[in-house]
Amino acid sequence: MPLQNRVDPFGAIHAVPERGLFTGNRGIIHDPATKTLLKKHWALQAWITCVCQFRNVRREPMGRNRPGGKAGWTELFFLDEVTALAAGHRPCFFCQRDRARDFVARFGQAFGIAEPRAPQVDKRLHKERLASGGKRPAVATDALASLPDGAMIAAGGDAYALRKGNALPWAFPGYGPPTSLDRLKDETLVLLTPETTLAVLRHGFQPVWHPSAKA
Repeated sequence: MPLQNRVDPFGAIHAVPERGLFTGNRGIIHDPATKTLLKKHWALQAWITCVCQFRNVRREPMGRNRPGGKAGWTELFFLDEVTALAAGHRPCFFCQRDRARDFVARFGQAFGIAEPRAPQVDKRLHKERLASGGKRPAVATDALASLPDGAMIAAGGDAYALRKGNALPWAFPGYGPPTSLDRLKDETLVLLTPETTLAVLRHGFQPVWHPSAKA
């Protein structure tokens, strides 16, 4: 039985077999005795994205990974970094230090902050994430072309990632065949990727895509 720790672009957490390319966390949000989520689905403003392999460290997902048999941070999984960014996560400074520095530096460029810090990013993101109570603005079809590659939108309950002028339908196993943006013209569209992250993408941050996006 899959654990409930797979995250979709809306920031919701599901129990599905597919794990994805990245892990990450929002703090301790599980009961290690039952390996189930608590009622709260975040414990920190710092929602991070981590690599799945780092310094030969092995963890028991949703287990007791702290000294004394206590629960460690709750391992969440994402199809790719594009998905994690849409859900409101950002690169980890421990296992992805260079990418985290790059992300925060581009955040500073985007908002005119001379010495940007990760907590500044986290504070803004926490107000924008759907999963922490944020609202997503509607977006007109004719405005989609102005969004950066790696941005994600939703039409109804379906998520799409924007790449090279097309929309890629998202699913836990991977992306489906690209569709023209014109095919979404009659849909009610909303942004999923937080506006802070969109600004970082516009300033050149390059997210990691699942291989299915390049098929």
